[in-house]
Amino acid sequence: MFLPGFRELVRPQWVTIVEELKIHGGMSISDLAKVMNMSYMGLKQHCEALLKMGYVERTRVPRTEVGRPEISYRLAPKANALFPQAGVVLSLSLLEHIKQLFGNNAPEKLLFQHFAEQQEKWQPRMQRAKSLVEKATLLASLREKEGCFARCSYDVKQGFRIEEFHHPLWPVFEVYPAAVLIECRMMEQLVGSKIDRREIPGGRGGPARVEFLVSTL
Repeated sequence: MFLPGFRELVRPQWVTIVEELKIHGGMSISDLAKVMNMSYMGLKQHCEALLKMGYVERTRVPRTEVGRPEISYRLAPKANALFPQAGVVLSLSLLEHIKQLFGNNAPEKLLFQHFAEQQEKWQPRMQRAKSLVEKATLLASLREKEGCFARCSYDVKQGFRIEEFHHPLWPVFEVYPAAVLIECRMMEQLVGSKIDRREIPGGRGGPARVEFLVSTL
């Protein structure tokens, strides 16, 4: 999910490149070209354009076999501005003032009310989805409109899950961790199934993200 208007102002190839790098943390030109069904040189030109604008960084990854290191790209700090934030400084300041005025539990109560209203708004649309997979996919789509950036995936071992790579409220969750459970319970109510939330730190295995494992039982 990019800031409003971003998709209309740039080339669609740039949007896809930024999305794929946000998901994978870093990719070679060859891998990006396969995903986007583009030629190596065509894809490289787009990456170099983003590099000149400061939205991506270029690195070289040693090959496992004989040969020159392969060029790889990853998002630069400047790209963070492309993804919506929840006015973090203002939000945290307001929550702190609320705590001082109404007590330590006041911020959590306010966040609970926020997610309750969100659930009430989304519930009519969620009821149209029939299967659990349809509900979870629709939920991911609704959350994306609120500024999240996520993808649904499925594999035999872990089953169906929503992988979230950006959430405008992550900085708020760090200060008020109780809100994490409140949001997760809201999601369970909407899909009608248990959801296990786990945080995946960034590193060589990929970018930091949150996984919502949707129980199919």
